[in-house]
Amino acid sequence: MKNILILGAGTAGTLMANKLRKKLNRKEWNITIVDEDKTHYYQPGFLFIPFGIYDEKDVIKPKSKFIPKGVDLIISKIEKIIPTENRVTLQDSKIDLKYDYLIIATGTRIAPEETPGLQGDLWYKDIFDFYTVEGAVALGERIKSFNGGRIIVNITELPFKCPVAPLEFVFLADTYFKKRGIRDKVDITLVTPLPGAFTKPIATKMLSGLMVEKNINLITDYNISEVDNAGKRILDYAGKAVDFDILVTVPTNKGADMIERSGMGDDLNFVPTDKHTLQAIGYENIFVLGDAANLPTSKAGSVAHFAGDFLEANLLSLINGTPMTAKFDGHANCYIVTSDKKGTLIDFNYDTEPLPGRYPYFIGPFGLLKNTRLNYFGKLFFKWMYWNLLIKGHDLPVTSHMSMCCKEVPKETK
Repeated sequence: MKNILILGAGTAGTLMANKLRKKLNRKEWNITIVDEDKTHYYQPGFLFIPFGIYDEKDVIKPKSKFIPKGVDLIISKIEKIIPTENRVTLQDSKIDLKYDYLIIATGTRIAPEETPGLQGDLWYKDIFDFYTVEGAVALGERIKSFNGGRIIVNITELPFKCPVAPLEFVFLADTYFKKRGIRDKVDITLVTPLPGAFTKPIATKMLSGLMVEKNINLITDYNISEVDNAGKRILDYAGKAVDFDILVTVPTNKGADMIERSGMGDDLNFVPTDKHTLQAIGYENIFVLGDAANLPTSKAGSVAHFAGDFLEANLLSLINGTPMTAKFDGHANCYIVTSDKKGTLIDFNYDTEPLPGRYPYFIGPFGLLKNTRLNYFGKLFFKWMYWNLLIKGHDLPVTSHMSMCCKEVPKETK
């Protein structure tokens, strides 16, 4: 018997376990997946918890529910990968797991400890993240009693999970305080290390326009150095201070600590990965999927889904001794909620920035870089698709490579 070992049973690892179990003969291939946590989180839903749109039960299910028959699930912390010996050691047992092929899908975690003062006296009192259930719930309780002042949403550094989430947060905060009738008493400011609201110019222009329309402030090119809890302010490396009453942080993101212990990561513990084949650079029989990779694209569930098709094709080619011809193009798409009634959608890859148009194909029904009611429903419906289709490895009615169909290139960029 040969062995495929998957590290991480989140979005990327679970969908690969489902895909590969369907394709590989059970008499010839063992598939094992390892994760330290029994709980599967629908992370896009964390954003909605502070505003009462979702609660904890909407975003939490047991991981075992989504692991297919014929795949062994081991709940254990991973000590390290020893690639020269094709084995992985676990912390919670004396078992070493041997592999013929390894898929690293250990994701990313927030690391608030990387910013001095972020986890100080005000942590989960007036300083919150919304990238964990605990942070999102605590933030929801805080804003219920907030009757005016300055809310700062700060991105510490790049890269981070779901790059549009901070924008969605400020848009939903705008709606939330309007409904409470105190929007005129609340200053909402997004503070980012980026030069604009987003990373690409066409989308930035559209999203910046929405921020102006909603009276949401934007401070760009801001690289936070520390948080002053006593003074309730953040400081950048030049000493520029931004005051807050509530600080909503997008902390530094890092890959799994075991990547560092294995000597396989960059300075943030992300695994150097061939952006087309999805092989770990320097290791023919190791692939990386999802947020664990250092790919130059978004750390988002859609990327794991699209890339998973290419990883599957390349791994099967390698197993069968044929050339790996599947080349991932960095395809990503994201719904962006802009209120509790509307949203927009972006679709892009390594080479093509988000463009206006329709998705998918000619019929739509979703508008790219258009602020519509249907896009908002698309965002909400995605939760059903996630639990029932995406992580179960089913095909979705869209192409895994990015299509230029129905995209409009603005005249000024031609």
